[in-house]
Amino acid sequence: MKKTMQDRIGDFMAGKGFYIVLLLCVTALGVSGYYLFSGFREEPARPVTGQATVVVTPAPATPAPTAAVAPPTVATPRPTPSAPPVPAVTAQVLTTPEPTTATASVYTWPVKGEVLRSWSVETLSYDRTMGDWRTHDGVDIAAPAGTQVMAPAGGTVSDLYTDDLMGTTVVILHADGVMSTCSNLAAVPTVEIGDTVRTGDVIGSVGTSAIAESEEAAHLHLSMTKDGESVDPLGYLPER
Repeated sequence: MKKTMQDRIGDFMAGKGFYIVLLLCVTALGVSGYYLFSGFREEPARPVTGQATVVVTPAPATPAPTAAVAPPTVATPRPTPSAPPVPAVTAQVLTTPEPTTATASVYTWPVKGEVLRSWSVETLSYDRTMGDWRTHDGVDIAAPAGTQVMAPAGGTVSDLYTDDLMGTTVVILHADGVMSTCSNLAAVPTVEIGDTVRTGDVIGSVGTSAIAESEEAAHLHLSMTKDGESVDPLGYLPER
């Protein structure tokens, strides 16, 4: 029985045809792969469209160099040569001692004698030496020249001088602001300024140095003040 063309082709495919077809398929796949690979290699790069997101990773911050702080320079103290000690000089100030007064005044007559002329400040009395009527700020107590004169009361000798009219004079400051002045003394008293005297201490002697009372008999002129005001000495001297 004569086979048709279709039957022949079928027999061929059933025998060796299967392998031929497989070879052709492999060849076709190789050629296709070659062209496909060549196309990818020769095809120019296509531009990329769309928004690109760029992620920037910040570089780690490099710490700024810190300037090295130099330690403070400490000056080494140098020993200062010490000067030799200078001896202290104490200034001595010479001062006139302040007059001091006794805590209590006990009065006595500076000389024993008759009162030749009384205290007269508010009224006038006759002055034999001047030959007129005038005030008299003390009492004149008669006593021979050379008779010792005693301090009327305790106190401090505050002044000693020679008056042009009343002669050699010693002033004594007593308590309670009372001051006694003994005039017509001999030229050289026995006390000095600043001396402290007690009641009855000798301060000098009766003289003839008071020119303003030279016509009277030898006497001591005693005047007194209280807080600067003239007072009658007989108001302080004890009664006899």
